[in-house]
Amino acid sequence: MTTVDTEPANPTAPAFDNTLSGHAKAYRDKIRGGELGALPAVLGLIVLIGVFAALLPDTFVSLGNLSNLFQQAAPVIIISMGLVFVLLLGDIDLSAGYTAGLCAAIFVALVAEQNFAWPLAFLIAAAAGLSIGLLIGILVEKVGIPSFVVTLALFLALQGVALLILSGGKNISLHEPTIIAIENKNIGPTLGWVIWAVCLLGYAGVLFYRRWRRIGRGLVADPVSLIAIRVGTLAVLTGVLVYALNQNRSINKFNFIGGVPIILPIVLILLFVTQFVLTKTGFGRHLYAIGGNREAARRAGIRVPTIRILAFVICSGMAMLGGIVLASRSSGVYPDIGGSTILLYAVGAAVIGGTSLMGGKGRTLDAVIGGLLIAVIDNGMTLLGSKYPNSSPKLSDASVKYIVTAIVLLLAASIDAFSRRRAAASGR
Repeated sequence: MTTVDTEPANPTAPAFDNTLSGHAKAYRDKIRGGELGALPAVLGLIVLIGVFAALLPDTFVSLGNLSNLFQQAAPVIIISMGLVFVLLLGDIDLSAGYTAGLCAAIFVALVAEQNFAWPLAFLIAAAAGLSIGLLIGILVEKVGIPSFVVTLALFLALQGVALLILSGGKNISLHEPTIIAIENKNIGPTLGWVIWAVCLLGYAGVLFYRRWRRIGRGLVADPVSLIAIRVGTLAVLTGVLVYALNQNRSINKFNFIGGVPIILPIVLILLFVTQFVLTKTGFGRHLYAIGGNREAARRAGIRVPTIRILAFVICSGMAMLGGIVLASRSSGVYPDIGGSTILLYAVGAAVIGGTSLMGGKGRTLDAVIGGLLIAVIDNGMTLLGSKYPNSSPKLSDASVKYIVTAIVLLLAASIDAFSRRRAAASGR
């Protein structure tokens, strides 16, 4: 007579407590183990908003400035999202800023000077951006040149090509209303609420679908109460934001200026797409695997060269989109577009948000959080400089902004190093 062993494989292993308190304990243990994620950036963002709101109650927390914060942060966030793909590999792209600037210059020159239809000009600019990423990927992976060296060289070369397009340094104005609207116009209040409801229902649907799938496979699934808390919290926070943005921001009360900025849903769509690619596709999982241990990934059969090249292509493609947004915000292009602090802020946004420079850890959500934090610093310091014009040094000076942003970036890098040591010590 045959007997069937019904004992669990590891009878001493405790079962996971699939309750709210169990999930809270698991998250607490995760933090204690060094996996902080975006928590420090979120806390820093809350603290900075609180400080500037207390110091500048009439300007920083105004409806007009709230809208401006999202529009100010958008180009850096979009470029930073692309950089996350490269940073996950432990590589870097120093040319992303000038990739954005060159693509913007190509687009605006074609539309404003050659009378191209903007969709065609967009496709040409996109082809240029993707080609730059492909070139970087081939030089890094096939030729074997370190990404730092390749992208540093292109940092200089792309700036030179952009100056050639701009005839050595002229400005080109853009008058295409569709493109200008991206950073300067708003969605109507009703449509804003519709988009809010659709996004919220979509988020809830994804969570419940994931729960249904896991239950169907006999796996532990999030309890309904936890899903309800997540959806409810998001509904309240975003609902308050949409309500505030739908108010009239015009000084002249007879002229209505309100609604969610058009750029905000665009950023949310890009966030959804990039997060989906990173977390729900084989390409994304392979990206994390390569960043964690490149040799182990190669031995596991992952096509490392292809993944790395595609990561640089995606990075440059996102930089191209960031360049179009930059052109929209400034209603044209200028010699230093994509230069100055754009690249440094984009890399800083990803790192501050929680993406590791060592590779293997990060999300495009980190770029959003870090980009908003940098925008809050820049915006708040500018407003403080206006309120205290006689301060020495002037608080709105670039020098002060750079110092404050550098301190935040160093803190973020220190937290990343600390969390990695803590995780290694705990065996995670």
